Formats: sequence, structure tokens, C-alpha cells
Amino acid sequence: MKPHLIMLGSCLLAMVASAGYTDAPPISGYQFMEPETRQLQDDDFLNPAMFLVEKGATLWGQEWTDGGATCQSCHQNIATDMAGVAAGYPRTDPVSGRMVSLEMKVISEIAGRLGAAAPAYGSEDLLALTALIGFQSRGLPMNVAVTPESAPWIETGREIFTTRRGQLNLSCANCHQDHWGEKLRGDTISQGQINAFPIYRLTWSDFGSRQRMFTWCMESIRAEPYDYGSDEYLALETFLAVRGAGLAIETPGVRR
Repeated sequence: MKPHLIMLGSCLLAMVASAGYTDAPPISGYQFMEPETRQLQDDDFLNPAMFLVEKGATLWGQEWTDGGATCQSCHQNIATDMAGVAAGYPRTDPVSGRMVSLEMKVISEIAGRLGAAAPAYGSEDLLALTALIGFQSRGLPMNVAVTPESAPWIETGREIFTTRRGQLNLSCANCHQDHWGEKLRGDTISQGQINAFPIYRLTWSDFGSRQRMFTWCMESIRAEPYDYGSDEYLALETFLAVRGAGLAIETPGVRR
């Protein structure tokens, strides 16, 4: 890294370390759900998002090319090899030196190591693999590292979180920082934490990633969403992971 970027990262690191991102300790969206929705998440037999985990297990042992390797070829014991992995994403990739999400890492591994066409961002196959990996961290705390490399991404994510946008002129913070715990159309506003993804969302009757949720929120305030996998979404995801540090991973979650 260039010296001026190291200096910039160090300054931002100090800012991030001292910034207060919520007016209270982080609280999972689980705590704001109706009892029936909590029960749906709590029961692995009833939780519809467990279908993603099951599909992910199938893909884990699948040959991605004819006679080729599988994910399991390298990571034979997923319960131990992947334990805690999802809790640390997004993170700085040691090969490229840039921030990557868990989805980006899976895509890179399938394309680079297995030499196959990787599933697209937002696809059910990619959701399934990230749900399977996330499931191995269930109950562990989110612990995305705040480093000189990640600090600029965190700061950019904070700016996106607090910037008003769209026809309704609202920011993420207006709802999830200023008014969490209050009612909106009968629902309780959560803090917007991301520790349960991928999720099954009852409103969608479908599965979704963190970035699908970002897109839904932006469209709800009539703002132009960013593209899946964009630097903007990656920065927002990194900021939110740090904002919710310590929350237990709930993957796969259920939300209203």
C-alpha cells in the first residue's frame, strides 16, 4: 500500500474506533419480530431458509466441471473448516488486497480454483452456498476487523448510511438509528442489523441476501439502488457489520 494511503487509513481507523454508530448497544432484528416469526426461525424443521442450507450442502459436494474438484475437495470438514468464517466478512482479501464480501469470495473460489462458471450475485445457488457457510458460524459473534485497509470502506459505508436520498429524502439512519423501536404501519422499526442473512423474508415469500435488502430499502424510499456487488454496497455492508459487532450470527434467518 502506498504511504499516503496508509496514513489515510490510519486516520480513518482512529475515526472509526471512536465513532458512535448507534445510540444503544446493537440489537438483532430478531428482537423486534412477532413471536410467531421468531418461532419460525427457531425451529430448523419449520424455518424455510433451511432449504438454502440443504441446497448449499448439495452444491458443496458437487463437481463444478466434468471430473473436476468440489468445494469439499479442499474443505472436507465444513463444520470445522468454515466455523467462524462468515462472521469475519466483509474482509480484506490477502490475494487481491481489496475488501470482499462472502459472496465475492465464493464467486472467486469457484471461478479461480475450480475453473467453473460461478453463480451470479443474487442467485439461489450463491445464496445457498453463503447460507451453508454462514450456518457454520451460527451463534458466533460478528467480528469484522477494523484495520487501516478496511477503515476507508467503513467510513464510506457510514456516509451512505447517513446520506438522505430518493424522492422521500430519507437515509438509512433516519429509520434504523433515529427511530428504531417505534412503529411504522404496525411493524416495529429495527436497527437494521445484518447478522441473520441470508434470510427468508415473509414479505417476499423468497430468500434474500444483505444486498437484496439494501435494494429493497432504497426502492422503498424511491431512491436509485446500487448494483449487486458494487463498491457502494460492499462499503455499506462493511459498515453495518462493524456497527453490529458482537451480535450473534443467526444464519439462516427469517424476517417479516
